[in-house]
Amino acid sequence: MNREEYQRLEAKILAPYALKSSQTKGRRYKEKEDLYRTPFQRDRDRIIHSTAFRRLEYKTQVFVIHEGDYYRTRLTHSLEVAQIARSIARALSLNADLVEAIALGHDIGHTPFGHSGEDILNELLEDCGGFNHNLQGLRIVDYLESKYPEFSGLNLTWEVREGLLKHTTRYDNSYSDAGPYLLPDYAGRDSGGFCSQDPPTLEAQIVNLADEIAYDNHDIDDGITSGLLAISDFKKIALWREAEKKVKQEHSKLSLKFKKHQIIRALIDMDVKDVVKTSLINLKNIGSAKEAKSTGKRLVDFSKDMQNK
Repeated sequence: MNREEYQRLEAKILAPYALKSSQTKGRRYKEKEDLYRTPFQRDRDRIIHSTAFRRLEYKTQVFVIHEGDYYRTRLTHSLEVAQIARSIARALSLNADLVEAIALGHDIGHTPFGHSGEDILNELLEDCGGFNHNLQGLRIVDYLESKYPEFSGLNLTWEVREGLLKHTTRYDNSYSDAGPYLLPDYAGRDSGGFCSQDPPTLEAQIVNLADEIAYDNHDIDDGITSGLLAISDFKKIALWREAEKKVKQEHSKLSLKFKKHQIIRALIDMDVKDVVKTSLINLKNIGSAKEAKSTGKRLVDFSKDMQNK
């Protein structure tokens, strides 16, 4: 199947509110289309083959790299986010290729040493405007990656770049329904054509939630495995008790190791199904990707009940 055939298939199987690859706003530098891959598929591949993506192997969120090979790095985290995000995208009939590209690149601008590293770097660079990992991620894909003689950076599509720039979770200080988002200012040259108030695409909103689902659950896994946390520490959390009840109904007797894995599996499943159910309701009357953006709201989200849990 060539690219044109695949794009015709997208038009048939994706929801009206999905961002089809044929609807992309394009790249900063015009390129000849690939014979087989859509623009978003090419973006995914360019991110995977980038130097910055490989370097995520040595960046961590909680544990430092020498503490063991079990614990997540930003590279393995990005792969888990991409898997969860693809599952949600398919359930909502959204563009899984766009989702995957954003998911794989969403942490590409992070410093070593987790959020503490970013906070310290932000303080050190205060006189220069500070440091923000989303802006740094966009700078990497727009300028710092050097693989092509025709242009600087990876020359990704506008939609993927916007998804990297506007990536937020409810744990970020900048989290809100619709901005304001920080915009790039490349030495006063341009802001990339991005609007600080517009929410990102529905596909980017999926990645925001998949990021939360992934790190909430793998931090539990890493914490229990390291001995810093115990299963008993989570008994007071309603969502944990609900997941544990589901596991007990299927498996009456489990070792602590299997119990941990099965409860985390149940938690991820509950999170994903809640997002899909809630988002389908929110998207019921949305007729296009443009209309979804024009609402100014976060339409892909957890239910209020899940947020409270």
